[in-house]
Amino acid sequence: MTPETRRESGSIVRRILTGGLAAAVSICGFAGSASVNSRPHTLAPASDGAGHEQAPRHERHAHSTPAFSYSRPITKAARISERWGVPGGWAAGHHTGIDFAAPTGTPVRSVGTGRVELAGEAGAYGRAVIVHMKDGKHVLFAHLSKITVRSGRVVRANTVVGESGNTGRSTGPHLHFEVRKERGYGTEVDPVTYLARHGVRIA
Repeated sequence: MTPETRRESGSIVRRILTGGLAAAVSICGFAGSASVNSRPHTLAPASDGAGHEQAPRHERHAHSTPAFSYSRPITKAARISERWGVPGGWAAGHHTGIDFAAPTGTPVRSVGTGRVELAGEAGAYGRAVIVHMKDGKHVLFAHLSKITVRSGRVVRANTVVGESGNTGRSTGPHLHFEVRKERGYGTEVDPVTYLARHGVRIA
């Protein structure tokens, strides 16, 4: 990771986790985990038998997906257990994303084309992935049990970025999914509306 990328990751962390969500997490430690995933989260590259590395199977498949298509972040079988904007005890005063109830280990997928900005531990969000989308939005996948991409990787719709889990401040296995206009906490928009504008309907 270049110094510029490391500074950007640190900035993302500070802004995303403002409002007391990760007071116990040091910025330096968090930025470090953002750049290199711990071993349990890392996918070893496959070989084609001639010494050339290949992308993981799900990523090879993802490259056949049109660059500007969009998809659900998780299987249709996963029901929404908490909607965006519900008032409550969160730092923002309301729920900043949508929660999908899903068993630990359910594949979590990028909703569109973008670059992974963060792939690592994220305090109250647990293991998390943030993708900076082509349209400028920032999407967050949180409370993951496993991460399957690295920071800097370009992903497309349906690329598997991790698996649902119960890490961080969580009361049960689920996927927390956020969409933000900017990197900072407090710029969230309704993920259901966002995906609907891109042709993806979530009941």
